[in-house]
Amino acid sequence: MAKKLWSAIQDDLGVCYVTKSTNIAIHHIFPGNGRRKLCEKYGFVVALEPRYHNMSSYSVHAVPNAGLDLQLKQMAQKYFEGHYGDRNKFIEVFGRSYL
Repeated sequence: MAKKLWSAIQDDLGVCYVTKSTNIAIHHIFPGNGRRKLCEKYGFVVALEPRYHNMSSYSVHAVPNAGLDLQLKQMAQKYFEGHYGDRNKFIEVFGRSYL
């Protein structure tokens, strides 16, 4: 049985967060060893068109910690701090603050 992903950032993982296109890839907001599972646990995934994911010079993977990538990380951190713990707990889990 396939794993059921959910997102704290968007309601429908079947459409791109930016364009609403159905041509999507699932993006795990926080990179790094072990963080993929943490993103899935906390709902820190979004659907992105390939050009916004990793297929352009402006994609979240091409320009980390800036633009859309930073916006998503900040939204996820605010959600975490509102639902799971304070900033120190977020840093303990994800390694640093993006706010």
